Amino acid sequence: MKVTDKRMFTPDGRLKEEYRFLSEPAVPVPASEPEVAPGPPQLAPAVSAAAMDQAMVAGYPDESGAGLELPGTPPGLGRPTFYDLVSLLAEPIAIYLGDLELPTGESAENLEMARLHIDLLDVLRQKTAGSLNVQEAGFLEDLLYRSRVRYVQKRG
Repeated sequence: MKVTDKRMFTPDGRLKEEYRFLSEPAVPVPASEPEVAPGPPQLAPAVSAAAMDQAMVAGYPDESGAGLELPGTPPGLGRPTFYDLVSLLAEPIAIYLGDLELPTGESAENLEMARLHIDLLDVLRQKTAGSLNVQEAGFLEDLLYRSRVRYVQKRG
């Protein structure tokens, strides 16, 4: 049995070497290259149902490898990334833990659903083991750690 410390910080509070990229400023990418998100993504604006239907019909990659482009998407947003996927799977966790309120002001606390979404992130971590870069793996590990700690706090 091997025990590995996966915490981001040393006991004295400094960032471990493999997570130093988190404290470095973002380097601008030249306009000619596609933008790759170095960290958590920003949310895209809402798209109408009609635009989504049109994009679903016409947006599948063709022989040229062109991907889905949604109408009204700001320039430079680029293609979905691993961070987008993880964020999409993690978004309901805060809602189900009761940390975020619904637009109506009500709480949707449901610890079993929170646990389900945390477990889904863990499945993603297991299935992508060895194929993620250091930043992606660190992002997912940190998100899982924080989510599990918050779940345990709520569970009592």
